[in-house]
Amino acid sequence: MSGIKILGTGHYLPEFVVTNDDFAGMVETSDEWIRARTGIERRHISLGEPTWLMGTRAARQALEAAQVDPKELDMIILTTVTTDFYFPAMACLVQRELGADNAFGMDLSVACAGSTYSLDMARRYLATGDVKTVLVVGTENLSQFINYEDRGTCILFGDGAGACVVRADDAPFGAYLHSDAAGAHHTYCKRSRARLPFPADKDTVEQEAFPIEVEERIYMNGREVYKFATKAMPHAIIEACAKLGKKPEELDLIIPHQANIRILQTAAKNMGITMDKIYANLQECSNTSSASILICLDECVRSGRLKRGDMIGLVGFGAGLTVGASVFPY
Repeated sequence: MSGIKILGTGHYLPEFVVTNDDFAGMVETSDEWIRARTGIERRHISLGEPTWLMGTRAARQALEAAQVDPKELDMIILTTVTTDFYFPAMACLVQRELGADNAFGMDLSVACAGSTYSLDMARRYLATGDVKTVLVVGTENLSQFINYEDRGTCILFGDGAGACVVRADDAPFGAYLHSDAAGAHHTYCKRSRARLPFPADKDTVEQEAFPIEVEERIYMNGREVYKFATKAMPHAIIEACAKLGKKPEELDLIIPHQANIRILQTAAKNMGITMDKIYANLQECSNTSSASILICLDECVRSGRLKRGDMIGLVGFGAGLTVGASVFPY
């Protein structure tokens, strides 16, 4: 068996909501300006809920929907760029909270493409036969790393988590994964440097290519990220479809990473499809990085937008620069 079947989905959004108007008192902006350029109206912000806890809440929903006991899980793949600890892995904390005693877990860090990478990784583990049931979780606490003096980034991000439970299936599965490391400096969040009690030899310290020294805060070159995303997402979907002998217009629904409405509109045009095949919730959730596709997936399932047998395409792009797409029947 080379494909996967999604048994159940779930998501979690913090209750606290920040509107575009709330940013007008922080930076020079307005609701009209933000809507016109991003499509975002609101975003959910964690007020102390840790990354692992949001992921656990989404995972519980997915397990309930799948009617799978946590002890049936063999593997947990958690994707995030906003870990609560350098170690242990967030997957292990989710495992602990769920009581998934028979599973092993790992974290994956490829930013906003995380869900597509995670599903492909789950598929490959399931294909071995050693792993029977996998929980995939995307959970992000981006509000903790936002520079609220930077109008270009502070309006874009929110917090939340999504999850799904998958098993192996005979259904076809097409995937495309790629990293363009030459563009890694276009969006990043730098870890704070450790202050060592030893003298440093400046001549041996490698000079970094990253343009702005704002540690622990998100930096983004919006123009370059836009150029990458509007080309990379269509290419990824087209390549994933081609592996199944299909074209993007044959898909019933495409669920992309929720970054910017203009990116989605341009990507749809470059794929030769209309926006009615693209699912978007960024007006309500903004950019939740690796959680966004999984949140959207659960919304589509619970609203009836997705039905069993529908051919779907998931596509995300993110820091790295990374891009990933998965095409398979729901």
